[in-house]
Amino acid sequence: MLAGIGLTAALTAGLITACGSGESASPAWCPTVPGHEVSCGVLKRPVVADRPELGELDVSYALVRHSRRDAPVAGTIAPNPGGPGGPIIEQAEPAVTLAESLLDDHDLLLIDPRGTGLSSPLDCGLGAEAVELASRARQRDVVGQCGERLGPRAAGYTSAATADDFDAVRARLGIPKLVLYGLSYGTYLMPIYAQRHPGTVQSIVLSGAYPIDFDPLSRPSAQAVSLTLHRICERSKQCDGDTAVADLAATMDRLRTAPLTFDGLSVTESQLSSLVFESASGGVGADPATLTPLGALPAALHKAVRGDDSALLEFVKATAPSDDGDAPLAIAVVCNDYAKAWSPDMPIAQRDSAYRQALSATAPGDFGAFSAAGFDGGSSDGGDICLQWPSSGSVQPHSNGLPDVPVLVLSGDLDANTPDVNGRLAAAQFRRATFVSVPNTGHVPGPEPTGCVVGIVDRFVRATSTDDLTCLDRIPPIAVTAVTN
Repeated sequence: MLAGIGLTAALTAGLITACGSGESASPAWCPTVPGHEVSCGVLKRPVVADRPELGELDVSYALVRHSRRDAPVAGTIAPNPGGPGGPIIEQAEPAVTLAESLLDDHDLLLIDPRGTGLSSPLDCGLGAEAVELASRARQRDVVGQCGERLGPRAAGYTSAATADDFDAVRARLGIPKLVLYGLSYGTYLMPIYAQRHPGTVQSIVLSGAYPIDFDPLSRPSAQAVSLTLHRICERSKQCDGDTAVADLAATMDRLRTAPLTFDGLSVTESQLSSLVFESASGGVGADPATLTPLGALPAALHKAVRGDDSALLEFVKATAPSDDGDAPLAIAVVCNDYAKAWSPDMPIAQRDSAYRQALSATAPGDFGAFSAAGFDGGSSDGGDICLQWPSSGSVQPHSNGLPDVPVLVLSGDLDANTPDVNGRLAAAQFRRATFVSVPNTGHVPGPEPTGCVVGIVDRFVRATSTDDLTCLDRIPPIAVTAVTN
């Protein structure tokens, strides 16, 4: 990660510096993109609007100019890679690859969200290892401590504030309208931008999407795990879907009382459920012939119910998170913005009771092969992880209006993180939305070998139409380990 790279003294608020053009004033962090001029700059923004005593922060950006400079720009694409907390300037190369077919006549605007990358990275003493595989009690403690350490500045780390930063950059550069391209959390952020700045939106692409008002107990994700197992077994012919789901349920039942041990940590139903529905969805379908953790899961579960946990431990090893310097921003945004099973103004002492009441009100089967408490206790951005977040930091970014612009929503049909159900709900937020379920792909279904998804996005951005979708039928199924008795 480049989050710790400082800005040069030459970059003051509003300064734009051309990179790749040979100018000596280019900042060290400004990316070089072959065939394109890149302009970089920084804006100073208030940490909390109307609270000048809380200081300012940097918002850094890089504008990749279209390659056909003799032609007028057709639009400016503004992507967000997700997170919350994902920086994008350091990912300029994959960002350019994502939009490469459009960059002959479209500019690409890369903005590191406040609190990450080159935009004053946030530090509250929290790392990903303290969130993912720690006990739930420990997770709640460190999240609460993060909020306490931030104090009143916690209120500045919201999707609404990030959206306003993006619009300030847009205005500074004189760009009339943006093509918003949100991936994962970006599918939450970009509709909030569109709510707050509707007149500056040309069109929207959302990949790996979920709606602003999603289920705080994440039941669609729990149910999608079973559906995904059925799909990969049916398509690969290497396993039986019913057996895989039964093996998953039996394994989760065992882990409630007899956790696995991995690197000195106890892997309970909660921890494994998080790895199964979140981590295992990533990268699926990009290289179908290469075995992914998801493709290895049915066989690992089948061995586990027969007393051999070796393959399941390999799954944990392959999907366990590494330390992530962007975890503080992720937690701040999640705890400030996301819907919860309690009112954000409720005293901390009363939240646990409200949360438990919400779980007890769920119906059998709502969480698929998981128990309600077990599944929600593993969610890194839901359940009760924000139980101890200070109420003074809670900000609701919602409003009622979304612009009437063309919207494309893409969901991978093997994605349990942001499943098809949530993608359809995300599309339903808009009057002119097209929803596309991409077969044999996981979370954020852009990378796949046929080029089908890239072509769909290209046609939509250029003509706001998806046209023929038959290329979806050519996306191959993923590799799955054969399940044997």
